[in-house]
Amino acid sequence: MQNGLHFISGLPRSGSTLLSALLRQNPRIHAAMTSPVGSLVTQLMRTMSQENEGAVFIDDEQRARILCAAVDAFYADIHPVKTVIDTNRLWCSKLPTLAALWPDAKVIACVRNPAWALDSIERLTRRNALEPSGIFKFDPGGTVYSRAEGLMSGTGMIGFALNALREAVFDARRERLLLVRFEKLTADPAQALAAIYDFLGLQPFTHQFQDIEPDYDAMMFDARLGAPGLHTVGPRVVSPVRQTVLPPDLFAKYASDAFWDAPDGLPEKVRLI
Repeated sequence: MQNGLHFISGLPRSGSTLLSALLRQNPRIHAAMTSPVGSLVTQLMRTMSQENEGAVFIDDEQRARILCAAVDAFYADIHPVKTVIDTNRLWCSKLPTLAALWPDAKVIACVRNPAWALDSIERLTRRNALEPSGIFKFDPGGTVYSRAEGLMSGTGMIGFALNALREAVFDARRERLLLVRFEKLTADPAQALAAIYDFLGLQPFTHQFQDIEPDYDAMMFDARLGAPGLHTVGPRVVSPVRQTVLPPDLFAKYASDAFWDAPDGLPEKVRLI
């Protein structure tokens, strides 16, 4: 990648879409909502695994070239002039792969207390009360408790991302990881972005936090998913202050999962803002 490749990952409903919207104000950066690149990489890895009898003819050098070529091809019109920052929650679970393919790549992990991430999805679900969501496989049944259980399971939207984040934080390659609190990004976006630019080694850029441009592709994606508003970013950066819509016992059950907020919860070489 001529101008560098980095990644955004972390928990859902934790600021990744907002961060992408802000970063793409910089004409030297490409950033957007979740792309197909993560799925392309994982599917190619599986196709080249021993599950395929033809894998006997593929060595690791070839695997690396094929994976890099797929990403290069996807961003062929962009990477000659911009730094690419690709978004996918699975990247936190792929630090060894990223390090092997792109030694200079770094990962920005957006984090938010899982109880508040649950609250945000539940608010969205209730706002779209007449339309079942693809988040829950278009099943109109269930309760806030069953929805939370599904989201927080190991394969659920939040649970998978949380486990992937833990994996990355305690991985030997954790120095390439930067955790960005949702609260920091929304309360002090200028300082948060300055830290991100420093971490990525990019030239500073003056962003504006009013009149943020909407991502119409994201709106179409959300409509197809049956979750209008999932990737909507407001016209300006605000720090939300509100009461949770979750029952108190449910909120309390998951509030303690924000392991990065524990005084001794992070190992050395992990940066948190």
